[in-house]
Amino acid sequence: MVTEKTEKRNGHCLSSKQKRILTAAVYVTVWVALCALKWLVPGNWGAFGFDIVFCAVSVIGSYEFLRAIDHTAAPEQKISTPQRAFTIAFCALVIPLYVSVQLTMNAGFLAVACAFTVYVMFLCATSVFDHRRSTVKGTIYCIFCMLYCGVLSSMMAAINHLTKNSMAAILLLFMSTVLTDTGAFAIGTLFKRWIPAKLAPQLSPNKTVVGAVGGVLGGIAGALLAYLIIYYLGGGVNGAEFEMGINGVFLTFTSTKIHPVVTFILVGFATAIMAQVGDLFESAIKRECGIKDMGNLLPGHGGILDRFDSMLYCSAVVLLSFGTIII
Repeated sequence: MVTEKTEKRNGHCLSSKQKRILTAAVYVTVWVALCALKWLVPGNWGAFGFDIVFCAVSVIGSYEFLRAIDHTAAPEQKISTPQRAFTIAFCALVIPLYVSVQLTMNAGFLAVACAFTVYVMFLCATSVFDHRRSTVKGTIYCIFCMLYCGVLSSMMAAINHLTKNSMAAILLLFMSTVLTDTGAFAIGTLFKRWIPAKLAPQLSPNKTVVGAVGGVLGGIAGALLAYLIIYYLGGGVNGAEFEMGINGVFLTFTSTKIHPVVTFILVGFATAIMAQVGDLFESAIKRECGIKDMGNLLPGHGGILDRFDSMLYCSAVVLLSFGTIII
């Protein structure tokens, strides 16, 4: 008989499922609080709460990624201590750098690109002059870690500081990724007995095609929910419906050829696809490294990257959509 692992805490036994639900509840509560802070506090002060979270994701995620690479213990994948320090330092610097330069000179990504180039040069120099303790392959892993954890986290910060529709973009990013995961789990659990086709059996044997469809539906539902919140709690579209809404938040949308609801559906669809790709890619990394979770910081979920892998991938889609399409 299969039983769930339990752990004693203060005289009580929490199953792995209970720990997962409790962690998810705390996660959602924190996000709701940060959204309220961003919405209600004027200027950029309310947005700094998200910046702190994104910076933590970047730093802790880089540590988890490098530790996962260490787990393989292959000589050709060695990463020296200086390279490790350079990589984590970049991931710690990238969010404060982006935010400070973006708010003062509107050139956040230029600063990130310059910093990334400098840090890559340092990594390569370390590989050359300390070749006994570092390798080219280990250097490539460090560069990828900076891109995956640092640069993608800076894209989440960019969403947080969009000049227009920042609140709508943050809501869509959060709700679409969360409901993609929820929809995939719920639909997959309900229908996998009748439609058992696997989505990626070599990477994640529990994921099914029908679950992926449920994830797409959930992602679209999350995007629509984000739109409804902005529409009814905010000032509607272009601030015309509800006298600029709560604290002057509304959706800026200038296209006359497509309805904003249709746009949100399309963005939700793309976000749901990328969320599942990001989740599968994270599974590929863990399988390659021979580990089950990237960390144990979040009980029942694993590490920071286990929770934010989908959101990191989706950040590029949401930033592109709200930065170029929804204006």
